[in-house]
Amino acid sequence: MSFDIALSGIQAINEQLTASSNNIANAGTYGFRSSRANFSSMYAGDRATGVEIGSTTQSMSVNGGVLNTGRTLDAAIDGRGYFVSRSAQNTLSYSRVGIFSAASSGFLTDSNGKLVQGYAPAQKGSTTLGPMGDMKIPTGQIAAQATENLSYAANLSAEWSIKDGTKFNKADIQTYNSAKVSVLYDSLGTKHTLSQYFVRTDTSTVQVQYTLDDKPIMDPTATPPKSMISTLVFDTKGRLATVNGVTPNNVLAVEPADWKPAFAPVKMSDPITGSGAATLAFNLNYSDTTLSSGENTTSTNKSDGYASGTYTGVELAADGSIMAKYTNGETKNVGTIALANFADEGALTAADNTSWTASTASGAPLYERPGVGMAGKLATSSLEQSNVDITTELVGLMTSQRNYQANSKVLSTENAMLQSLMQAL
Repeated sequence: MSFDIALSGIQAINEQLTASSNNIANAGTYGFRSSRANFSSMYAGDRATGVEIGSTTQSMSVNGGVLNTGRTLDAAIDGRGYFVSRSAQNTLSYSRVGIFSAASSGFLTDSNGKLVQGYAPAQKGSTTLGPMGDMKIPTGQIAAQATENLSYAANLSAEWSIKDGTKFNKADIQTYNSAKVSVLYDSLGTKHTLSQYFVRTDTSTVQVQYTLDDKPIMDPTATPPKSMISTLVFDTKGRLATVNGVTPNNVLAVEPADWKPAFAPVKMSDPITGSGAATLAFNLNYSDTTLSSGENTTSTNKSDGYASGTYTGVELAADGSIMAKYTNGETKNVGTIALANFADEGALTAADNTSWTASTASGAPLYERPGVGMAGKLATSSLEQSNVDITTELVGLMTSQRNYQANSKVLSTENAMLQSLMQAL
């Protein structure tokens, strides 16, 4: 009986060594989770019969260190969660390895060629992400977008001299206080120049005259036709009080849902004759513009239009968004990577290539965006290292060696006793 018990100990230690050697071998594997073999005693009734490896525990909740790679499509999860990928057999697997690529097939893939799962981008005017599925990367051209909104914010100096707005002449710098230029785009992506000429007409009023491509913008509501003029009135604290007589208005129902200026914008339109482009119509928002002492400084001068551009690549943002980049300087959100969490992540079934699959014991996956709910945040341009502790593994090897020697000693001792018995007979 003692022979069998010692033999079971040697067999169990061999299995333990298999787990330890696998841990040590994968100490440099990204996203690897160490495992531990757990000994369990064996009994036949009330009689001890030896030992076996009763279970193997995965260290799923212990994160590895974070290594900065500098690659924009690498990501490590800071906290809980697993990246989700779909194989060619339509099987979902879960991994901590965030090595992604924009494949020639037009989809985002992981380091094993599986299709990364994520959410489609929200529709314009909505904050709700689309359905979860394969993440498609739209290569090729991005169509031009005509300017619809121009935001301009500045401090118009209260030290400007007062001028007669009726004598404005863009060719005479003595008839205005300042001029600023903004870039606009028409429906074909052609760039146009909007010039704003600021004329301080009294202590609290500034008129703005406009030209588009050096031609006056006409006021379509005026009879007879005349150049477009905006009147900005400021209060005694230098804050913008009205724009063309309109008081602050926080929500304009006639504007797109995502356009909520603090003040009613100036609405302008100008036909681009002979170009084939649609009439350029846009809103000019003067929110946060002030009239205070000091220099005339511009803090915001931004339009939302752009020319057409060619796809150049993608990069991963910290919130999990995949941003496609184009030659016109624009970036487009093409989706958001999904992370999965489990009620019992230790019960996940280990698969190939440092990934796991769900099991009955682990529970169904709960999907969420990075940084939302239980999902951890992303550390971009980084990868998670193995969570193997080499020192602990080496100490475990020495302990296993002693246990192996002890069990071997039992075998040799019993063998010697049997030989003595045989000789006595």
